[in-house]
Amino acid sequence: MPLDVATTETRQDQFDPQTRPELFSGIRSRRVFAFFIDVIAIAVLFTLAAVLVFFLGIFTLGLAWMIYFVLWQTVALVYVAITLGGSKAATPGMAAMGLEMRLWYGAKPYPLLAAMHALLFWFSVALLTPFVLLVSLVSDRKRLLHDIVLGTVVVNTEPNRP
Repeated sequence: MPLDVATTETRQDQFDPQTRPELFSGIRSRRVFAFFIDVIAIAVLFTLAAVLVFFLGIFTLGLAWMIYFVLWQTVALVYVAITLGGSKAATPGMAAMGLEMRLWYGAKPYPLLAAMHALLFWFSVALLTPFVLLVSLVSDRKRLLHDIVLGTVVVNTEPNRP
């Protein structure tokens, strides 16, 4: 079935740093603090999950203990997918720092995109060293490399509220 030109929507960039600089003020430093808050939250969830896997391993005669090899990554990925891909479009750390993530045209991220965002961050930092984070110093929207690749923007929450 051919696409009808009249029904397709045109998406426009919603976050211009020239016309709305208040969206991007203080993003870098608050993003760093949000990251540390999220790492602490993930560590707490990992500890709870590790205790659960320990007791599950006793009942499965040690078979469940193989989950430990991927437990940290699984907990972190589920945490990011549920929180960043949720209705607030922010992890608890981002929400505490007054940040939220949007797609370049203004939509909220969905769970799969949030998981891809986390995976791309981990892979880019692991492969390209933390120097990949310096991209935000030359980006007009203070975006990191994985933000640019996925078409996401991290903005301040307050200016977006009606």
